[in-house]
Amino acid sequence: MRKPLKAEAWTIAQDMVLINLGMAVYDIGWAAFLLPYHITTGGLAGLAAIIQYASGFPMQYTIFAVNLVLLLLAWWILGLKFALKTLYAVIFLTAYLALGQNLMSDGHGGFTQVLGEGQDGMACMLGAVLNGVGIALVFLSGGSTGGWDILAAITNKYRNISLGRVLLYLDFLVIGSCWFVFNDWRMVVFGFVTLVIYTFTVDMVMNSTKQDIQLTIYTKLHEEIGDEVRRKTGHTLTLLYGEGGYSHTQMKVVVVIVHKREAVKVLRVVRSIDPDAFVTQHRVEGAFGKGFNAIKA
Repeated sequence: MRKPLKAEAWTIAQDMVLINLGMAVYDIGWAAFLLPYHITTGGLAGLAAIIQYASGFPMQYTIFAVNLVLLLLAWWILGLKFALKTLYAVIFLTAYLALGQNLMSDGHGGFTQVLGEGQDGMACMLGAVLNGVGIALVFLSGGSTGGWDILAAITNKYRNISLGRVLLYLDFLVIGSCWFVFNDWRMVVFGFVTLVIYTFTVDMVMNSTKQDIQLTIYTKLHEEIGDEVRRKTGHTLTLLYGEGGYSHTQMKVVVVIVHKREAVKVLRVVRSIDPDAFVTQHRVEGAFGKGFNAIKA
């Protein structure tokens, strides 16, 4: 029993460190770039930022208070494990936001604009990228920052509505509402640009760890190709039984999953052994098991 417990404890520790790092990066995006230039985005953080712009009430307190209520619902509906991991992220999110705003304060109730005046566009991009990297690190640890994620998960449990659609509706409402604070459509546009860049960055960071390729090889020389692929890449393969739709010739189809950088090696092996082989290549969003990523729950 000791080894599994140690392995589980080590995994939990790694997740906690990753959540901590992710929240630090996320909050740098807000404190150094988005807040000083009055830029918002979607989600609960975007709503909290709008409240801060309108009233001066610090966004971290809004995030913490709303998440406490949502976490009680999550504990009741979605389970204790989800709630505890999210609470950990929310605590560090709140602490880092407070620290970041204190460091960036200009002493007159505002924030230092590190890029200088009139650099709203660059601040929008840098803040969105840092937000995306930070949130992706939290997601990679199996964590959540609460907010809309909890509402969407609860809604999805009881209604046949996709999580993406729920989040999209909420984000549009939040970003659109900043017009009533600034009376400036330019800030609304910046909000949507931030959301798009942020979403793209999250996808890029998360998928960069899962860039594997599946090659399906139709060939009569499956044994020779299989042996050489194993020798060149160290990966095993699967043989599927197939039949030509026109010739009705029996054949074995080779399926192999390799890391992205190894796909060229496989294609060169096929070309050298059977130039007449037919090959299809597909991107795999995630490969888990021996030789690839460990399965995390």
